Amino acid sequence: MEELAMLVAHVEELIERGDQTELADYLNELNISDVEELIDELPEYGPLFMETLSLKRAVNVFRILDFPTQERILKKLPASLIRELLNEMPPDDRTSFFSELKGDVVKRLIILLTPEERKEALSLLGYPEDSVGRLMTPDYITVKEHWTMPRVLDHIRRYGSASETIDVLYVIDSDGKLVDDVKIKDILLAEPDTKVEDLIDNRLISLHADDPQEEAVTIFRMNNRVALPVVDEQDIMLGIVTIDDILWVANEEYTEDMQRMGGTEALDEPYLDVSIWHLVKKRAGWLIVLFLGQLLTFNVLQAYEAKFTTILVLLMPVIMSSGGNSGSQASTLIIQAMAMGEVTLRDWWMVMKREILSGLLLGIILGVLGFVRIGAEEVIKHTYGDVWYLYGAAIGCSLVGVVLWGSLVGSMLPFILRRFGADPASSSAPFVSTIVDVTGLVIYFSFATFILRDVLFN
Repeated sequence: MEELAMLVAHVEELIERGDQTELADYLNELNISDVEELIDELPEYGPLFMETLSLKRAVNVFRILDFPTQERILKKLPASLIRELLNEMPPDDRTSFFSELKGDVVKRLIILLTPEERKEALSLLGYPEDSVGRLMTPDYITVKEHWTMPRVLDHIRRYGSASETIDVLYVIDSDGKLVDDVKIKDILLAEPDTKVEDLIDNRLISLHADDPQEEAVTIFRMNNRVALPVVDEQDIMLGIVTIDDILWVANEEYTEDMQRMGGTEALDEPYLDVSIWHLVKKRAGWLIVLFLGQLLTFNVLQAYEAKFTTILVLLMPVIMSSGGNSGSQASTLIIQAMAMGEVTLRDWWMVMKREILSGLLLGIILGVLGFVRIGAEEVIKHTYGDVWYLYGAAIGCSLVGVVLWGSLVGSMLPFILRRFGADPASSSAPFVSTIVDVTGLVIYFSFATFILRDVLFN
């Protein structure tokens, strides 16, 4: 923080002195992440920084800014610089930026592109939103199977500067179909007379353009790749997706899941950039649903009103919180496992068996603690009289039932939502807790009515 403060102070001094040359030299020597932080700290000077930087560095800074900042800066830049920025941006980053803009704005900006870049942009924007096609870039290097190493290296020298990455080269046949990929390390270490076909190991991993971006994140995670090729239904190579774009998607997916698990709709912008009214709209829907769900608690209490005793009422929070907590735990674990690709729809039965066993054991642990707690209070305060063990049994059995039920609800709800095409993260902790609270009361009063029937009705 101290370094950032010194950086900001120095830049403010250069701006006050009006020394554009020194400011340009200073900004161009900084890491692009430092320039990004400067724009965050001095948002009013964002357009100035972009105009001062060299074009290449301005592009690199612009592509790592969050969308609201990009949009704010773009509105204040001259048309000539906007044209240069958009034409120099990597196709995948430009597509991501266009995807966030309104349609009429995109139309005005696409006109600024060169015919070749415009064709490329329209092609990428033609893929479904949140598909792999929106992430890919057509800037990559392909080679043929019969090429020798000298020819491959000469090809890299000629076209490598325009490629997104040269860590991996892609082998295609005469029809443009993807055959395999080859690491640059293998190319550099091979003998000169070696042909590309001799380096092929037939362990190709590829993505399809229409695949969901979430699946691509999982594939990258499982295979430890810096880039993966993208093909169509005929295995024609269309482009590549690089790890930096996947990390961006993974971060957005994680943020959305955390927000949904907290009982709110996913925010489209950073929290501080969202208006109060928009924030209220995002949160109100879930709060209304949860409120209406909690109203069912009143109906349950009303149904068992005649069987109430002060002691039973005082013990209700213990039962409700335990069931809600176990359900929230199970829900969080399963949602995370689904996001990591560790659990799929077909694993539901295995998960259910595990949750039945773990929920039962957890319930027994809490049930024993609950029974001991009732016994200890009887010894100290003589609260329950001669029937203390019945109250202890009612609490103990209720805890076993509620914790088991909470585990089942929390673990199965994400599967149900996924099965019907909804986001499993929507089975948020507050939602699960509400369901288990209502049903937990039924379990509690059912056990209490059965075990304490001689006490309650005499």
